[in-house]
Formats: sequence, C-alpha cells, structure tokens
Amino acid sequence: MRARSNSQPRERTPRSFWFDPRFAIGILLVLGSVAGVFAVVSTADSSVQVYAARSALAPGDRVVVGDLGVKSVRLGDLRAKYLGAGEIPGSGFVVTRSVAAGELVPVSSVGKASGLRVASVVVTVRGELARSIAAVSVVDLWSAPATDSNSFGPPSVLVASATVVRVIEPSGLVADRGGRSVELLVPKSKTARVLEAIANQDAISLVPVGIPARG
Repeated sequence: MRARSNSQPRERTPRSFWFDPRFAIGILLVLGSVAGVFAVVSTADSSVQVYAARSALAPGDRVVVGDLGVKSVRLGDLRAKYLGAGEIPGSGFVVTRSVAAGELVPVSSVGKASGLRVASVVVTVRGELARSIAAVSVVDLWSAPATDSNSFGPPSVLVASATVVRVIEPSGLVADRGGRSVELLVPKSKTARVLEAIANQDAISLVPVGIPARG
C-alpha cells in the first residue's frame, strides 16, 4: 500500500490582470465607428422635403403642385420659411414675388390674387435688349418723351425695379426688327404712367438692376 503523503496541496497563486493597450485601442475604434454611423443617420433623419420651382415663377403666376418639384434638404431653424411638401391647397396659390428656377419656394411668395399690388403690361423696347434680361429679371424702365420734332426728350426712370415676366419672341413672316416686346410687372400705382408712355410712343428702354460691376 502507498504511504499517505503528509504534504499539503499547494495554494494557487492568483493570476495578475492582463492588459494590452492594443485591446483598448480596438475598443475605442469600434466605439468611434458606432458614433460616426449614428451621427450620419441622425443627420439624414433631419432632412425635410420642401418644394422648389421647376421653372422661373413671376408675381401673378398661379401655381399648382405639378408646377413644382420636391427637394430633400436640411434647413434646421429655417424650415418654417419654406413651403413643405403637402402644404399646397388643391386649388394652388398665386405667386407674390419672383422665384428663380430651382429655388426653394419661400412661404413669403405664396399669396392670393387679391393681395397682388402689381399689374402686367407689355412694352416695346427700341434696339437690343441686354443679355441678362430674362424671366424674373429686375429692371428699371426708362422713358424718353416724344417731341413734336420727331425726336425725344431726356430720359428718366418711369418705373424702378420692375419684374420681367417674359421676353416675347417675334413671330410671323413680318417681325418688327426695330424693337422687342417685353411683359413686365409694374406697381399698380405706376400703371397709368406706363400706359400713357406707350400711347404717346415714347422711347422705352430697360436697364438691368443688380448687375455687379466688373473691375
């Protein structure tokens, strides 16, 4: 028979905590990646859908949903300033100020026909138009009064900051090469003066407003 051993079992030495800096760096990288994904998702969720003009809109235009496109943009605190998707009544609305093609539709440009303070008139401009004159351009309307001697007096501004609705292209076999017709929106208070200038065959010119000077 084996003799019983009098030796006591050895006590196990507690293991020391193992720490590898690379492990900590890996955890930080994973946490950073998760935070980045969360930020991207949160940013995407903050986008809202608002209407944008498919083409240039001028005051007086009646607009329905089909005339507008929808853009997904991040506006933050400016959201209330623009027309959101689904906020157009079935009957549409009337534009009260110019909106350029592709521009988000401001709430301030939405109104009723009764609120318009402008009238549409067509004027004939002698000579060529400036290249920058197109729909929704802002121009000063100058008029030189006709005199009895088949000449014209000194020009003056008849209407400041009128809005161009459209440039009417000449059509037909006989086109007037002596001038171009342009539809303008002018304040109702100036309509009578413009019609008087047209009836008197005064010389009318359009000068673009807001064109930066080149150095």
